[in-house]
Amino acid sequence: MPTKLIEIDLGKSPYDHDNVHNRWHPDIPMVATVKPGDDFVVECFDWTGGWVKNDESADDVRDIDLTTVHYLSGPIGVEGAEPGDLLVVDLLDIGAFEESSWGFNGFFAKKNGGGFLTEHFPQAQKSIWDFEGMFTTSRHIPRVRFPGLIHPGLIGCLPSREMLDTWNRREQALIDTDPTRVPPLANPPSAGTAHMGRMKGDAAKQAAAEGARTVPPREHGGNCDIKDLSRGSRIYFPVYVPGGGLSMGDLHFSQGDGEITFCGAIEMAGWIHLRVNVIKNGMTKYAIRNPIFKPSPIAPNFNDYLIFEGISVDEDGGQHYLDVQVAYRQACLNAIEYLKKFGYSGAQAYSILGTAPVQGHISGVVDIPNACATLYLPTEIFDFDIMPSNAGPTKMITGGADVLLSPDL
Repeated sequence: MPTKLIEIDLGKSPYDHDNVHNRWHPDIPMVATVKPGDDFVVECFDWTGGWVKNDESADDVRDIDLTTVHYLSGPIGVEGAEPGDLLVVDLLDIGAFEESSWGFNGFFAKKNGGGFLTEHFPQAQKSIWDFEGMFTTSRHIPRVRFPGLIHPGLIGCLPSREMLDTWNRREQALIDTDPTRVPPLANPPSAGTAHMGRMKGDAAKQAAAEGARTVPPREHGGNCDIKDLSRGSRIYFPVYVPGGGLSMGDLHFSQGDGEITFCGAIEMAGWIHLRVNVIKNGMTKYAIRNPIFKPSPIAPNFNDYLIFEGISVDEDGGQHYLDVQVAYRQACLNAIEYLKKFGYSGAQAYSILGTAPVQGHISGVVDIPNACATLYLPTEIFDFDIMPSNAGPTKMITGGADVLLSPDL
């Protein structure tokens, strides 16, 4: 049996764990050190640290303090890893805890971060998903069932001091272009809720004031939310500090490309079994600035998709120049409107696109002025036919529990 390198207690707060942190900073102490070739297990909280509950209220999604997240297990040092090397991470296996065999999907209120389609879904909402082995269903999203592709939404190495300063400088410059925007353009350091792992005293206070939030992906990896980083994947991370400082969390049972609902996968607590190795001077050898990876050989086996197109013309008819974000928004909105014809609410359809293993593609970025993005919706996740026909759509969804809605107080 592999060594359980990091253990957590789901009955306690992440702040009561010194092997967990929620900011990126080069001075956060390593909680364990391993050798190249070692394999081990790391346990992880869900990204909210247990704040969101398996119940019939979305108040927890509405009321969460997003300056607290994400809670990451680590950092882990690897002997011999030095700046300029590549840390090779094999994800050997990954799963949910037996005592916590469920997950959640949520939409944040616009004033609390929103999501990809926040203008259309401005209120906090939640759905609960139960795990049945490799499959999942939801009491809030009827007539849908699909296998999970479990993966860490967030995994990466500690930044150097120079890199941290660069992050904070460039993100603050972006915030300064529209400082009162809701939701904000970026998330600056927030010392009050920072958890700096084993750092103590004045050093911890200083680091908390400058530690980078874990919300976006950056050069070191971080919150990339790539659904194909599942069991069997191999990831090559740039190393920026001695030992690398590998941390991980934000586990997802399943997710669609883009994680479009922001709390957008099926979020869960669980464990990862991994192995580490080092390629000396790998960043220079392979001209690597951002992580690269080999995907899992395991993937949901869907043979039929309904594909929705979107172009870079927004829902108000505004023309944008080769804007793939606008195009993907339109593909998602087109899919949502289509699913509503079968009786799903807009929120249920939105949740499906965030949780099921839909594929997002950039299909064209050269045909001015319109980029074309596509969303591949697997038809086999439904227990009824969703293909168009002359008979027209039959309303298949009637009654039952909708995605939970919390009033915007």
